[in-house]
Amino acid sequence: MLPEDIIIRPIVTERSSEGLQDGKYTFEVNKKATKVDIARAVEKLFNVKVLAVNTVHVKGKQKRVGRNVGMTSSWKKAIVTIDTNVSEKTYLAKGGKEVKVSKKYKDSIDEFMGA
Repeated sequence: MLPEDIIIRPIVTERSSEGLQDGKYTFEVNKKATKVDIARAVEKLFNVKVLAVNTVHVKGKQKRVGRNVGMTSSWKKAIVTIDTNVSEKTYLAKGGKEVKVSKKYKDSIDEFMGA
């Protein structure tokens, strides 16, 4: 699946807005997408580093309009935690030399709130 097919839309609620300070973003995703698919799609679309993905299957509710009774659609929600502390990593290479690697990731998703 393409990343555009996996991430359907962001979910902006009061509860999801509270998680933005911690780097937690909430999306409606394709029901067949796995956590690995969701992480790769978010990394590719928004150029951020994903630390964790939590998913929830939201069941449809029974709704009534007059005497007609129906069901709303079931959908899948993903809460994605991104790395908000972007810093350089150092490691030892051959010969004991220290090598610094700078991350080329953003520390927030600017497009989430429509900014």
